[in-house]
Amino acid sequence: MLKKSLVLMSISAAFYAQAQDVSVIRNTVEVYSTTPMVGSAKFNAMAGANGALGGDANSLLTNPAGLGVAISGEVSGTLSVLGNKNKSSLGGSTIDYSKTKGDLGNAGGIIAFPLMTETGWKFINIGINFSNQTLDNVIQSPGNNNVVYAFDKDDITKDAALAGHMYERYGNLSKMSFGVGANYNHNLYLGAGFNFFNASLDQYDTLLYRNIANGSTEAFSKQDTPYSERSSGFSASLGVIGKLSPNFRVGASLETPTFWTIDRNYYFYNDPVYGDDMGAENRKFTSPLKATVSAAFVASKNFSLNVDYTLGLTKPDYKVYGGAERELNDFFKDNYKNLSEVRVGAEYRVQQFRLRGGYSYQSSPFDALTISRFNDAGTVGDESYNNLMLSDRNTLSFGIGYDFKSFYIDASYQNISSKYANPFMRGYMGDNFDSSYYSSSKIFESPDYAVSNVKNNRNNFFLTLGWKF
Repeated sequence: MLKKSLVLMSISAAFYAQAQDVSVIRNTVEVYSTTPMVGSAKFNAMAGANGALGGDANSLLTNPAGLGVAISGEVSGTLSVLGNKNKSSLGGSTIDYSKTKGDLGNAGGIIAFPLMTETGWKFINIGINFSNQTLDNVIQSPGNNNVVYAFDKDDITKDAALAGHMYERYGNLSKMSFGVGANYNHNLYLGAGFNFFNASLDQYDTLLYRNIANGSTEAFSKQDTPYSERSSGFSASLGVIGKLSPNFRVGASLETPTFWTIDRNYYFYNDPVYGDDMGAENRKFTSPLKATVSAAFVASKNFSLNVDYTLGLTKPDYKVYGGAERELNDFFKDNYKNLSEVRVGAEYRVQQFRLRGGYSYQSSPFDALTISRFNDAGTVGDESYNNLMLSDRNTLSFGIGYDFKSFYIDASYQNISSKYANPFMRGYMGDNFDSSYYSSSKIFESPDYAVSNVKNNRNNFFLTLGWKF
């Protein structure tokens, strides 16, 4: 047991199902409920704001009606260099984690088909877009000597102090989209798209405790971790863009929930029948339905401005096979806020040069949550957080480009920042569940959390080469 006084959490303080891991909650939002938004360098420089502008294959990321705006064919490929840095602080200590990874971030193209008819329909265009991003993220929390655990209450030499914790996630998320867009009299644009998702992730949850007597450190894995998930999903989208005047456009799009199939392999410990072994399970998950409204101002061929607002209309939902899925759904029903995002982007042209900039703000996905946690002095008490596990997110971006008529090259930089409280360490055995931590020889249980403060910064660079025909 923990040497410090422990107070069992009340129902109001229990922020989610007792048998679930924090990483499951976080991945539900970050991996399975958020659409990949890595586009071309132009798209990223404008913070993904193109819902009423359209004109290229990246329209499939926001509003498929934008495919109908194109009047010529185009293909492009984008190299992404994604940098991720976490600064985790606890008890006056800080640990930095950083990783940079290069990959194919985006590829896409449009084929434009002029319609030689006497009707108002001018073009039918077909588009394809591939978006790809890394899921790698490691949160390394420092230890706290004031948080002491008694592995044997009759032997003080077995006492150990919190030496640290790690959430590690490695993997990849991609979205392949196919769509069609139509142009009616250069005033009304309609579009539809089909989206196919794939996710692959490996998740670890490791707790470290250091023996006070001899200084040795022991690692503990949370029950049912590490785990691996290989998942696929499908969604569809519809959109419309209309010109109110030669200079003003408005747009709207709707993306159905993504219907995910998740296959998981995981390690389990201390089972009364199987002992330590591996298990497998399958889950069905439905992400929120999303709607986007957009407005654009096109002053001339030299300047354009676009604003998008995206709102989640429903909440994450797991198909219920048992108590775990029911508990997850209850948590999201009670604590999940419909996710919203505002994106603003602009482009200015000086002859063949292109200057671009953008900003986006995404709201926090959760209401304020109260948990029982250890403070820096090692004392247990309830505390409320408005940024637990995840928080609001700010994106600032800019870029440049040069148009060689048939060919073009674009480059952009993007900074994404957020700050959140990172809970860990809680886990214990109940009548129908086990969420404890296990080493090769010991079991660790605690009804209370330790919480580190995390500053996350993502510095991303993109380079796009394109050909228009």
